[in-house]
Amino acid sequence: MPTINFTVNGKLTPIDSDPDTPLLWVLRDTLQLTGTKYGCGMALCGACTVHLEGEPVRSCVTPVSVAAGKKVATIEGVGQAGVAKAVQTAWRRLDVVQCGYCQSGQIMSAVALLEKNRKPTDADIDGAMSGNLCRCATYVRIRAAIHEAAQSLA
Repeated sequence: MPTINFTVNGKLTPIDSDPDTPLLWVLRDTLQLTGTKYGCGMALCGACTVHLEGEPVRSCVTPVSVAAGKKVATIEGVGQAGVAKAVQTAWRRLDVVQCGYCQSGQIMSAVALLEKNRKPTDADIDGAMSGNLCRCATYVRIRAAIHEAAQSLA
């Protein structure tokens, strides 16, 4: 198997893997970064959302070869400062989580949104978060947390 080099959460990471292996399985099974969840396996639910070069991607359908030479951030490494901290603080303060299964993907999408747009409207939030499903239907609290995080960053 070829060695694929990419940076995960700031650390250069060589992986011997079939290039077609989904990034999700490399993160979870090989690197033991289990904060990224498997949901649908078809990029429909967003539970597996990670950042690839700062953009949210569905790792369940992204071949690890796409990450070669690039930076990947997972929920474990998205950051303890700036936007990520604001989002995580708002999530806790507003008690967004119910079962929690989808929340790492929700947070990754929210961080990506606020990195680009510090004053999102409800429509901006709905658009950015539309690919992240929550079976507990915490959407109202998710939107409120994103607004609160945005206000804390202003």
